[in-house]
Amino acid sequence: MKYIFLFFISLNLNISAQNPDIDILKSINLNRNKKLDNTFIFISNSIVPVSVGVPIGVLGVGFLKQDSTIKNKGVYIGASLLIAAGITTGLKYSVKRERPFVTYPVIDKVMNAGSPSFPSGHTSDAFATATSLSLAFPKWYIVAPSFVWAGSVGYSRMDLGVHYSSDVLAGAAIGAGTSYLCFKANKWLHERHRKK
Repeated sequence: MKYIFLFFISLNLNISAQNPDIDILKSINLNRNKKLDNTFIFISNSIVPVSVGVPIGVLGVGFLKQDSTIKNKGVYIGASLLIAAGITTGLKYSVKRERPFVTYPVIDKVMNAGSPSFPSGHTSDAFATATSLSLAFPKWYIVAPSFVWAGSVGYSRMDLGVHYSSDVLAGAAIGAGTSYLCFKANKWLHERHRKK
């Protein structure tokens, strides 16, 4: 009896949580400026070149300057991205949430999306890149554009009809959280290495 009661409570929570999620998505997707579709597709597609290019670029500068600190920052940014992507992929295939346009045919799907919906991989990668880059180089002219870009990637996923707002929020939390924890772990390892 206890398990049946818990089942109905969790079912009710899932149903009530879904309503604001789809309402937010409908508001963004169905009321969007369609003239900006190509812009948001471009922003959404920028994830691979930016997220892969940033750690490779930082690492390359480190090698050119023969600067181990810059090389370490490149490795940290790349590791943050890989760990965030791994966590996100694992969750996607564990939760197996259908894309919003599958569950709600009224959603206007503007671009293709294949894997399960929760959490947003694009948003996770964008926030992992923005957070790790900002922690590695804490200058306003790096921090501000990084997070504007990451936020735009997250918004584009809803505008294009391929993610719920909760997918995007979870992706942002995973990306930023992973990068922050990697930063702390990297700092701790260097302190420990220095003491030896």
